[in-house]
Amino acid sequence: MNSSTSSFLQARTRRHFFQDCGLGLGKIALASLFAGELAGKSFGKRPLDFSAKAKRVIFLFMAGAPSQLELFDYKPRLVELEGKPIPPSIIRGQRYAFIQPDAAVLGPRFRFAKHGESGAELSEALPHLAKVVDELAIVKSVQTGFFNHAPAQLFVNTGSGIPGRPSMGSWLSYGIGSEANDLPGFVVLKSGGSLSGGAAMWSSGFLPSEHQGVPFRAQGDPILHVSNPPGIDSRAQRDSLDLIRNLNRERLGIVGDPEITARIDAYEMAYRMQSQAPELMDLSQESQVTLDLYGTKPGDSKASFAKNCLLARRLAERGVRFIQIYHAGWDAHSDVEGNVRNQAKQTDQACAALIQDLKLRGMLEDTLVVWGGEFGRTPMVEASAALGRSKGRDHHPQAFTMWFAGGGIKSGISVGQTDELGFHVVKNPVHIHDVQATILHLLGIDHRRLTFRAHGLDFSLTGVEEHHPVQAVLA
Repeated sequence: MNSSTSSFLQARTRRHFFQDCGLGLGKIALASLFAGELAGKSFGKRPLDFSAKAKRVIFLFMAGAPSQLELFDYKPRLVELEGKPIPPSIIRGQRYAFIQPDAAVLGPRFRFAKHGESGAELSEALPHLAKVVDELAIVKSVQTGFFNHAPAQLFVNTGSGIPGRPSMGSWLSYGIGSEANDLPGFVVLKSGGSLSGGAAMWSSGFLPSEHQGVPFRAQGDPILHVSNPPGIDSRAQRDSLDLIRNLNRERLGIVGDPEITARIDAYEMAYRMQSQAPELMDLSQESQVTLDLYGTKPGDSKASFAKNCLLARRLAERGVRFIQIYHAGWDAHSDVEGNVRNQAKQTDQACAALIQDLKLRGMLEDTLVVWGGEFGRTPMVEASAALGRSKGRDHHPQAFTMWFAGGGIKSGISVGQTDELGFHVVKNPVHIHDVQATILHLLGIDHRRLTFRAHGLDFSLTGVEEHHPVQAVLA
């Protein structure tokens, strides 16, 4: 750094640094970067409630609500009743987003077959997942309290249908931290279309901002403003950070605000991440066998689900606690067959590859993989000439399917049952809060004890009602 630059920097006040610093890290989203360094420091801060079976979570969130009737929950009775009104006794008192309650039945659009030693029935749309079905615990009896996309997506991710609550990854960052030193503890990857729930699904809510999720981009810098701008070398950046740190420490000695310490740590973590994040995104380091397994390739700038699944494994290797993959596009109000075929083509291979890859590397036993959307699809057909819709399915919160694999999960099982039309749960109902309680349990957390006081109340991810981990899926 030359003398003129040094004099300039020394003349700047602390306030100006935070407002106007143009050295790459100056305008970084500091709250986003807190998650790695500070979560790493908080590891072990809160004692686990019991022995953890999993160290990390990869949540494959299928936004838009996949049709369980075309994928996992085969109902031959729907074939027999196709074109006929659904019995009034089944639908009495139910609410729907678009269709009339007396809409005609629509049969499954794909053939099903049994696979693996477990004999689990899967749709022909999932040929790759069928090869690893014995690693799965398929839960066919999940329920939610919301029938529109935005609140339902928020509910799965935050435990509330209203924006402003902490996300699941944020709760984990707050509760047990992360083992990642140079990466955020909670990372978000996206593919497909837009997300109805928006950024509120990975928000830290009323938790400290260092716990919010950090979205990674498919093109350019994985995280905005991590790279230095032209003309700024590593020496200049280091000198600038040292000056900022000294100014912050001086202020810390005066006011004692712990947020200042957090800010110091965030700048340092961001500095280290400049080398880690680009290396993480460089898939040329992977073997051709691995790339073919997932169905991706180096240099692909598209934010594909396959690429994100491979990145998820790489993030898991580096100690990231919670990796959230959002894949949008499952909203099948028209042509449910075409929708499922297209979305399964984009996701099926990579889902199976992730499980195979984790198992090959000895990571599946302590990595929890979760798959599911915000609700399911109706057994009745949605058709509207005015809206250009035909042979689709409407939103269905009463019963849908999720699956689990990996750390602490009993493999090769199916849990729960719906009625012969796939409308109501008739065995082992599983509420979304039960799903969340299960995830926390497998990481050693009693969902009733992980709380945070805000606005005069003690909040938790799973609310105040009685909920429990799904014992049937626990190994």
